[in-house]
Amino acid sequence: MKTDKPILLVEDNEDDVDLTLRALKKNKISNEIIVTRDGAQALEYLHAKTADGEYQNPMPQITLLDLKLPKVDGLEVLRTLRAHPRTRLLPVVILTSSKEERDLVESYSLGANSYVRKPVSFEAFIEAVHQLGLYWLLINEQPPNQNGA
Repeated sequence: MKTDKPILLVEDNEDDVDLTLRALKKNKISNEIIVTRDGAQALEYLHAKTADGEYQNPMPQITLLDLKLPKVDGLEVLRTLRAHPRTRLLPVVILTSSKEERDLVESYSLGANSYVRKPVSFEAFIEAVHQLGLYWLLINEQPPNQNGA
């Protein structure tokens, strides 16, 4: 499975980054994976501009966003993405270990496209990533690029 756009993974836990990368590879998802380790770094990646005002980085196909992040937490990242013209339509899947109902409700309130709890077993996680890849990379139709790719 592949599109020409990268996948943005926003995750601070090294073990979860490794697990996600292994699961993507095992599912033959060959998109470039951009890993940012905190919310501020993710927002910088998405909104950085060159000296001539062009966006520096390509718009991801999808963002996989953890909620518990240093500097800027995942809910604030989502709030910022939805408020910015470039990223307001960017598909965002919350990928978290949080079992808090308020995190689930707040994520959807702020415009998350999906909320996935990280499964405990690697096999269950591989299947979850397979389903995510199948839907978000192959089946889902996205709006045309908005305000610069």
